[in-house]
Amino acid sequence: MIYRTEHPKPQFMRENWLNLNGEWQFEIDNGNSGAERKLFEASQEFSQKINVPFCPESKLSGVENVDFMNSVWYKREFEITKKQLEGRVVLHFGAVDYKTTVYINGNKCGSHKGGYVSFSFDITDYAVLGKNTVTVHAEDDTRSRMIPSGKQSEKYSSWGCYYTRTTGIWQTVWLEFLPEAHIKSVKYVTDINNATININAVLCGSGTFIAAAFYDGVSMGKAQTVSGGGNVNITINLDEKHLWEVGNGRLYDLVLTFGEDRVQSYFGLRDIRLDGKKFLINGKSVFQRLVLDQGFYPDGIYTAPSDQELCADIKRSQALGFNGARLHEKVFEERFLYHCDKLGYIVWGEYPNWGLDHSYADSIYAILPEWLEEIERDFNHPSIIGWCPLNETWDQNGRKQYDEMLALVYKATKAVDSTRPCIDTSGNYHVVTDIYDLHDYEQNPEIFASHYEPLGNSNVFDFFSAFKDRQRYDGKMPFFVSEYGGIGWSVNEGWSYGNAPKSAEEFIERFKGLTDALLDNENMFGFCYTQLTDVEQEQNGLYTYDRKPKFDTEIFKNILSRKAAVED
Repeated sequence: MIYRTEHPKPQFMRENWLNLNGEWQFEIDNGNSGAERKLFEASQEFSQKINVPFCPESKLSGVENVDFMNSVWYKREFEITKKQLEGRVVLHFGAVDYKTTVYINGNKCGSHKGGYVSFSFDITDYAVLGKNTVTVHAEDDTRSRMIPSGKQSEKYSSWGCYYTRTTGIWQTVWLEFLPEAHIKSVKYVTDINNATININAVLCGSGTFIAAAFYDGVSMGKAQTVSGGGNVNITINLDEKHLWEVGNGRLYDLVLTFGEDRVQSYFGLRDIRLDGKKFLINGKSVFQRLVLDQGFYPDGIYTAPSDQELCADIKRSQALGFNGARLHEKVFEERFLYHCDKLGYIVWGEYPNWGLDHSYADSIYAILPEWLEEIERDFNHPSIIGWCPLNETWDQNGRKQYDEMLALVYKATKAVDSTRPCIDTSGNYHVVTDIYDLHDYEQNPEIFASHYEPLGNSNVFDFFSAFKDRQRYDGKMPFFVSEYGGIGWSVNEGWSYGNAPKSAEEFIERFKGLTDALLDNENMFGFCYTQLTDVEQEQNGLYTYDRKPKFDTEIFKNILSRKAAVED
């Protein structure tokens, strides 16, 4: 059975593509000697099979090896026609953890560092008519201080809030067949006041670049320009204004053409601004009722078993009354963001910085290149309303975080994307940030509420979670509690924050008390509850790990859906 057959880039789709998911040859290379043994040669046969795009630790991969695998190899054949060889042949990877080296017909065609973002290689010069062989070598040392690994366990077993590792290929692999003159990339910036979209495109070759917008199949305008290649800018004046809003993902379709190249895309017309302590979407103060989503699945680990399950997690969250999520310690695949865009579900884009030792200056080389790749990949998604490159930068063996590194990542983020706010490090320890946030797992609603009563007065707002010796809130910038709750409820042995309630009634009462304290605070623009689902031994989700609701979802929807003090 071939899983995940849908197009992996809904915002940049061409008709001429070939999905390479399915059965591949597979080899675990414990000594990392495969290159010396020439495993990249097309004639080499591997001893195992694996179901791509699932990592070898997962059930769906067919391998289920949960031990450390610092080096693994993949191989499969594919066919190319004469017609497909007339232009450019590009090999795409949704994500491979961590360092990837790719060979075509025994010849090295490229390498990439970073376990979470998409990358590609032009393999035209290596491909031949008929049968071809692609070999992939993935190296991944989860225990290296220079490899960000998110919530992947550095111990043999899962523990605390660290879970089963992901090694190698974990998103779709595909081929794309392009004409010589083609569209390399696009960047969208919309203006809700003037109902326009500005398109910056990077083009290869010469021709006329045309962009045509549609809404529900009706033409909304187009623009074009003649180009000899490189960067071009055009603006479409839209005939009608349809705003992308929370809960209403109104999307315009966009058709991009350049010579014989044709790309199907879409965009959302929306605006983000900070106004004092308010977070404005399209000029309105919208309270962010977020949930922590870690993107783990029992059978696929990092990879959802189907596109339907990606969408289902968003709908499960909305059924509880949440209007968005922190996509926590993981770069989520583009199909997930596509469903967020369609459903009007707001999300924060994060980076899996845990595993990286941020107390060293050279850690900048391990985060910044891939982080900038993420921003470039996901810039056009209207559902992403903010960036958060780091999370809880705790001391490492007594060494404090390297503040200059955090500041540089923030500045680079703002240089690449000035349209969204950036939180330098969620929870602690802030260096330079657009928004001040804290993580607070106090379980007593009265004590929890007292933490934030003096929020408007920076002179008295210095309770224990503020780490006043390391960071200081000025009382002026937007503020929210980006992790709270984590209330445990499980039929199995598990881990959660604080003492678990003794009854369902106590659970609901605690959830309501903690949540009301934040909804009623006029200085708070949002919150993020921990968490949507259980993940392995961490048993504090509102759903079980296999996505079963622990309580009637309407109970939470009634608590979460009432108007917050800061909302318009």
